[in-house]
Amino acid sequence: MNLHEPSLETPVEQKIAWARDVLDRRKQILLGDERIAEELSTLKQAILRSREAMTRAGIDEICRACEVHEGGSCCGAGIENRYDGILLLINQLLGAELPIEALLPSSCYFLGHEGCRLIARHVICINYLCSKLTRQFEPARLSTLREMEGREVEALFLLHERIRLLLKG
Repeated sequence: MNLHEPSLETPVEQKIAWARDVLDRRKQILLGDERIAEELSTLKQAILRSREAMTRAGIDEICRACEVHEGGSCCGAGIENRYDGILLLINQLLGAELPIEALLPSSCYFLGHEGCRLIARHVICINYLCSKLTRQFEPARLSTLREMEGREVEALFLLHERIRLLLKG
């Protein structure tokens, strides 16, 4: 089995295949690791809080309207290339179904009808707010959201590194 993670230049379909293979072969080892189990739980909570803060702020509705009525651009084709195999593996550990094809060729491979089809997203997808959004909200109002995003990014980083270490060993 090849536990060597594919490079970022590898096509997303191959990264998905790698993540599926690693999950099939190493799921029990990964989920049996106490730190990974704790970090998965921490990440789930951080994602939930971050997304709740976005919903409360109305950001997800604004983004959805932009995508539907203005053509959107945040989730454009090519964003998926920033995702690595371990991040896709983390999504599977969180229960996400990795898609077998892009829904819309002009958009990110992971964009679905209801938004991102992934649970754990790349840091750029977590933190990005377009100028339209940043002009609409006072900085103080965005600070809670940014704090929640920071916790999500930290939890994701710690889990990512733990998995990388475990797969090397």
